[in-house]
Amino acid sequence: MTKRYGNKTAVDGLTFSVHPGRVTGFLGPNGAGKSTTMRAILGLDRLDAGSVTVNGRAYAGLPRPMREVGALLDARAVHPRRTARNHLLCIAQTNAIPARRVDEVLRLVGLESVAGKRAGGFSLGMGQRLGIAVALLGDPKVLLFDEPVNGLDPEGIKWIRELMRGLAAEGRTVLVSSHLMSEMAQTADHLVVIGRGKLIADIGITEFVRQGSNVLVRAEEHELLVPLLTEAGATVHPGADGALIVTGLEPREIGRAALAAGVVLTELTPQRSLEQAYMDLTRDSIEFQASVA
Repeated sequence: MTKRYGNKTAVDGLTFSVHPGRVTGFLGPNGAGKSTTMRAILGLDRLDAGSVTVNGRAYAGLPRPMREVGALLDARAVHPRRTARNHLLCIAQTNAIPARRVDEVLRLVGLESVAGKRAGGFSLGMGQRLGIAVALLGDPKVLLFDEPVNGLDPEGIKWIRELMRGLAAEGRTVLVSSHLMSEMAQTADHLVVIGRGKLIADIGITEFVRQGSNVLVRAEEHELLVPLLTEAGATVHPGADGALIVTGLEPREIGRAALAAGVVLTELTPQRSLEQAYMDLTRDSIEFQASVA
């Protein structure tokens, strides 16, 4: 798909698929085109080239869209004088969703006790929960969440994490955009990473983190270990306090080499995190950068 706004290309020949049964994290720097992509999936933005399908059909061609696709793009999109229940009831009635489903989703997102409260008085976190309730209202098989943990407290973050993983475990398709790498590390099974509107990576999260990882190694006789690791294909650099920084071998491979050489290891620590892997991958795609004094 390709989408332009005047002279700016927001999404540039982007192609990827999101599969059921897993949580797919949708990552990229600010301005990378994530929100535009999600809007295009829902038919809110007309593409300049390409197409988007949900279960093989364009969103506009779905007979009952909310029963097939649920989305949280902007939790603030609610009339402030409507109560939570009335907001959901109005959406349910216009989409042929039974009224009983309203109370079900209010209970599911933890807003049952404030169902009669006007949305304008909700905290940011409560507004997020109401937006998630809207996404779940039609009991859809496909779910899109744009920054779903925004404004949630630690309990709420844990709840949405478990909710998304539970939805995927039911065989649903879950696409979630987030800037919180720590949450993606605990939630996503697969990653789609974009930068400047282009696809950078479409990969399982474990493989993504493992690629290019470093291992911190401390050993009693590390000088005996260095030639063995180098011969095995690793790159070895000296670290602080006599440590070794090893690239190109898994920790278990380093351990086997040490065992074969009779070298006692005192530390063997992988040093690659999802955040570091993401920063390394998207370094050249960051549109807005601030200098640090």
